[in-house]
Amino acid sequence: MAQYNSLDDVMEAGAQVEKVLSDFAFTEGPVFSRIGFMLFSDIPRNRIMKYVPGRPVETFRENSNGANGLTFDHQGRLLACEGGAGRVTRTEKNGAITVLADKFEGKALNAPNDIVYCIDGNIYFSDLRRRNEPADSGKVEFSAVYQITRKGELRVAARELKRPNGVALSSNQQILYVADTEGRSVHAYDLTPDGSLARGRLFAETAAGPDGLKTDEGGNVYVATAEGVQVFNSEGRLLGIIRVPENPANAGWGDNYRTLYITARTSLYKVRLKVSGTRTF
Repeated sequence: MAQYNSLDDVMEAGAQVEKVLSDFAFTEGPVFSRIGFMLFSDIPRNRIMKYVPGRPVETFRENSNGANGLTFDHQGRLLACEGGAGRVTRTEKNGAITVLADKFEGKALNAPNDIVYCIDGNIYFSDLRRRNEPADSGKVEFSAVYQITRKGELRVAARELKRPNGVALSSNQQILYVADTEGRSVHAYDLTPDGSLARGRLFAETAAGPDGLKTDEGGNVYVATAEGVQVFNSEGRLLGIIRVPENPANAGWGDNYRTLYITARTSLYKVRLKVSGTRTF
């Protein structure tokens, strides 16, 4: 694996952050389909948007139940964290919505936030317990990272983080990275043969609370924070910060996986990079 020592090692020479789209309320969850379009959430307006480069943006789904993090599975079906409804869903090829998770041990999930699909069929998502949620609310009484197994079983994968947020897999699908917003840190977990998580450890500390994150094939980790997209190498050393005009919430790969798209408040931005992004579906 190549050694990355500075931001110049990952960004194209002269590359600038460009605004692609604007006039949204709060953008999140960018994910590019293999057939050439991007989906992202506009959370306060309760919708998922569809963007095809070179064409006007359009609405993919209204009444998205406050959809936040998005990804696809290996069949190209959309997986969504519907934070407003406290559930994780899959949109079938015919448009039908299948609920993959909404309860754990009889209690309702809190607010599923971000999600990643593993090529072996396991799914991982973060679920945030709302602050000041009463203990008798009928909801799960902790924040956690969950695993949906290949058989559809819901398991707690990790619950020791203060406020787990963004989730992302390494390019070799052997490590799961999790952003802990309240802890201002990113943690790494090894994936075991059955998909459970092991050897949790601190990967990097961030100057501001981390949100969404992504990885590339060089082992670098891109973390959306209030300061910009902080880029860490595989050893957890900060290479630099990609500055964005608005505070980033998440990022996703597009344009043959060499362009990082960034959802930042009211807009969608992009920047060209040297390194290919991780493919998980």
